[in-house]
Amino acid sequence: QVQLVEHGGRLVQAGGSLRLSCAASGRTFSSYTMAWFRQAPGKEREFVAGISWFGGNTYYADSVKGRFTISRDNANNTQYLQMNSLKPEDTAVYYCAASRTIVVVTTISSYAYWGQGTQVTVSS
Repeated sequence: QVQLVEHGGRLVQAGGSLRLSCAASGRTFSSYTMAWFRQAPGKEREFVAGISWFGGNTYYADSVKGRFTISRDNANNTQYLQMNSLKPEDTAVYYCAASRTIVVVTTISSYAYWGQGTQVTVSS
C-alpha cells in the first residue's frame, strides 16, 4: 500500500510556471506507475500525465503536451509535475495517483491510490 501527499499548488499568472510534487510513503514506490490527474469545477477528473515505474515511459494528455513534464525520483519516493506556460484552463485540483500497471494508463479506475489533491489556479 502507498500513501500520497501532494504539494506545490498555488495561484499563478498565465504564462507562469509551477512545480507540483507528490511524496509517497512505503518502500514499494518504485514499483508503481505514477500519474497526475486534475479536476476543474463542474468537470470530470481527467488524466494529465503518467510515468512508468522505471521512468522510461511517459505519456501526456494532448492539452498539456509540450508544456508539462512529469518525472520521478525513486530514491526519494517522489514524483513531480513541472508545468510551464500555464493557461487559465489549467486551473483545477491536481491529484497524484499510483497504479500497479506496468505501462502508463489513462483510466481512473486503474489507479488504486490517490492523494488529497492540491489547488492550482491560473489567473488571466
